[in-house]
Amino acid sequence: MKVPIKSKILCILLITFISILTVFSFIKEEKYTKATQIYQVYLDGNKIGLIKSKDELYSLINKEQSEIKDEYNVDQVYPPKGFQIVKKNTYDKEVTTVKKVYDSIKDEKKFTVKGYTITIKPDVENATPTYIYVLDQNVFEEALNNVVATFIGEERYEQYLTDTQAEIIDTGYIIENMYFKDNITIKESYISTDETIYTDANELTKYLLFGENESQIEYTVTQGDTVSSIAEKNKLNVEELLIANDDIKSSDTLLAIGQKINVALIDPVLSLVYEELITSDVEQQYQSVVENDSSKYTNYSKVKQEGINGINRITSRVQFVNGEQSSGGTIIGVPIVIRPVQNKITIKGTKKRPSSNGWQSSTQYVDTGAAWAWPTNSPYIITSEYGYRWGTLHDGMDISGTGYGSPVYASLDGVVVQAQYSGIVGRDAGLNVVIDHQNGWFTVYAHCSKVYVKAGQRVSRKQRIAAMGNTGNVTGTHLHFGLFRGKPYSPGSRSYNPRTLWR
Repeated sequence: MKVPIKSKILCILLITFISILTVFSFIKEEKYTKATQIYQVYLDGNKIGLIKSKDELYSLINKEQSEIKDEYNVDQVYPPKGFQIVKKNTYDKEVTTVKKVYDSIKDEKKFTVKGYTITIKPDVENATPTYIYVLDQNVFEEALNNVVATFIGEERYEQYLTDTQAEIIDTGYIIENMYFKDNITIKESYISTDETIYTDANELTKYLLFGENESQIEYTVTQGDTVSSIAEKNKLNVEELLIANDDIKSSDTLLAIGQKINVALIDPVLSLVYEELITSDVEQQYQSVVENDSSKYTNYSKVKQEGINGINRITSRVQFVNGEQSSGGTIIGVPIVIRPVQNKITIKGTKKRPSSNGWQSSTQYVDTGAAWAWPTNSPYIITSEYGYRWGTLHDGMDISGTGYGSPVYASLDGVVVQAQYSGIVGRDAGLNVVIDHQNGWFTVYAHCSKVYVKAGQRVSRKQRIAAMGNTGNVTGTHLHFGLFRGKPYSPGSRSYNPRTLWR
């Protein structure tokens, strides 16, 4: 059956109209259900709320935290650490007010300011980093310069920077190299206001020098006090006391009764390393020599020649860490003899005196302990004296310059107590020898590379007992020579300055 053209046209128009209505309806529905762009706020991973404008939240934080702006002299305060804001499209109509989100944040954590986080990691395995916070990098740089000037002096530092150090003519020293041993990184970051934020270079300098001991500990000068005696009373060495008191220029500075001295122990956060080329006149200790005379009786003793210390002009390269000379030191070139050493010569009788009954007396000369021998070869340099270092007693004298493997000698006759690693003197001493001189005195020879004696063995004065080395806790090749009254580190034992053996 054939459909009339008119009917076809009507059908087409009807279908078209229905389609238009359907599309229109879909468009209206799509417009009604279209997702809204908002912001999800998180703090430490927890949802705080949904807001329409992140700019409005930042503006409110900056307005409400005016005290922080005034305290740190900044123009902008930022959300706390752990804050995150994420843009998202959602059909959720449960939008939180910016004020409510702000109130939730301020009650949870401190707000932040933009600045720099400085990470200082010591050059030691598994060391814990130190974090310092500043708003201006210049504050940290100025504090670093202050630390350097504290240890080496402003004038020397300026000469080093400008390459105007005076040339060494006869004696003197120049700084050849300088650096901080630590790994230091600086990164721009948002800093929580509950951290210590340094805005003053002098305050940061105190922290870099004294660490947690940055508060001053005052000592009042009394009658008879000297720089040296005050340092010893407070378990400091003179250099440390001078660092803590920049108005005291040297150990010879005269002090006034009632004067206040800072005796806080420095505990530097950084390790400033500088290497010096030093030319100096070093004393060479004379040796005591005994000449036997068979024509004289055993009670005869006469000094034939007085001892005179020699003087050698030695050029050495020495490293310092935070103002303290490290244990290693290297002699450069051949020393110049300024005054030759003159040994002390004593004539001792060996003839036995007959007794009244015709028998010979068995009386023999007994060494009183006055003729102690120097324990190393010459020339040498003393890289660290007996005394306090960083609040701990350095109970010996460090002798360097004769080289790795060079001889170490027994300072006097005696019996070896131990010749081993660690033992009664501890692991820091490395391979060591301890000798009982059987007159109440004991000597310690530490950081050896080899030992040539064993426990129980009797040794004689100037006998080679070991080789110089760098075992144990050391920063270079040297001999740590210790002197004790009583067995080292036993109850009642006491250390003495080895220098007293030759005074």
